[in-house]
Amino acid sequence: MERPLIEVSDSEVRLHFMLNSKCRANVRLRSLSATTPIAFKVQTSSPHKFLVNPPTGLIPPSSSTIFQIILRPQTHLPSSFPRSPSDRFLIKTAPFPPNSSDLTNPDSLNSWFSSLPLWSTQDFKLKVAFVGPFLLRHAVSCGDVNSVKNIIKRQRSILSELSPREAESLLRVATELADPEGMVNLLLEAGLKIDARAKADDVGFHQMDAKWQSKGWSELHVAIAFDRTDEVLDSLDSFGPLDLRDKEGRTPLHLAAGRGNIKCARVLVESGADKDAKSKDGRTALYRAAANGDHKMVEMLIEMGSDPTIADNHGRSAFEVARDKGHEEILGTLERGEVVLMAARRGNLEHLESLLKKDLECQDNEGHSSLHLAVEGGSLETVEVLVSRGANVNAMSNRGATPLYVARTLGYTDISQFLVSRGASLPSPPPSSLPSSLQSIQHDKVL
Repeated sequence: MERPLIEVSDSEVRLHFMLNSKCRANVRLRSLSATTPIAFKVQTSSPHKFLVNPPTGLIPPSSSTIFQIILRPQTHLPSSFPRSPSDRFLIKTAPFPPNSSDLTNPDSLNSWFSSLPLWSTQDFKLKVAFVGPFLLRHAVSCGDVNSVKNIIKRQRSILSELSPREAESLLRVATELADPEGMVNLLLEAGLKIDARAKADDVGFHQMDAKWQSKGWSELHVAIAFDRTDEVLDSLDSFGPLDLRDKEGRTPLHLAAGRGNIKCARVLVESGADKDAKSKDGRTALYRAAANGDHKMVEMLIEMGSDPTIADNHGRSAFEVARDKGHEEILGTLERGEVVLMAARRGNLEHLESLLKKDLECQDNEGHSSLHLAVEGGSLETVEVLVSRGANVNAMSNRGATPLYVARTLGYTDISQFLVSRGASLPSPPPSSLPSSLQSIQHDKVL
């Protein structure tokens, strides 16, 4: 296969459509040649609708350039959206000959391209999609669920970028449909957020009370769905159990993770919500965040000790879904979260030292830090490395056990003495506060 000359920022041009207005989108071209300038020419299948600026140009070696696609003002809605089957762009590229400075003006470049044999250029195709709040609102008002799904898929930030007034207005349009449930659920699932101060009557929520009940949502589910962080913070105790499940087995943390409501998610986890709860499909909150490509949510959940290896009902973990969707940065975060814990448990010092800077206080699903696990493994040398790098000697698990408590329970006198010399204190939780694995070890020692 011939080595590509350029890299195109995307295979689809997304234009934020508005009636009677020019719509613009930028396309970035990056040269993959380290020695030769690359010439490009952009053609459109619909020259009566589109302008390209500039239509031709040169990209210096190992550099980038941007051209702009401009949609002329349109008096009618696109015949099909978001994908436009009739609108396309073709980018023709070729190495630019040396000592040809006389060809660098647009007319000369255009003529030069026209003189090239067809086989001598590399061509890249660009599709066109029309997106934006105007078309989203139109699709919602028509009850066109597929178009709404496809606009949101192409423009993931569209709902979060709406102002509170725009979000309330969009929800009102959805609730006024003859059969509003599917559309309202779609918007909420995709992350539509309503100002926490908005009253229910102002957006037609009274019409939806029965719908929330039919989904099995608790008041906490609803508050999380609308990203009402202040309300959750102020009234968490009044909402009842944190892990109540809806009819799909989702806890409020599932909803927070699925919608990217990171503040609500952190409040739930810090207040004791089950980080690794599974919905009926076997998916955890971490799985949903990884599937959505939400790196900040994944980092927060890993930091809080969520387990990236838990598989759903089809045997796929957060690792598999992140890998399948090409979320490389998220994969790295998931791997670090798992590897640090395993390196500490196994006493693998060389590997552990390379991970410590960022992950000293990573926790497993029982709240055990790397230091807890190193103590459990009985490696004094590993414990010393962790403490010297800043590990908290008084870190507490979910059940209140410190590393010193674990060391004394398992009879590791040398580790206990070292921890005490570094300022470790010893709370006295009952034996039931130990994880089951340590309880069995303790029992075997007694026997």
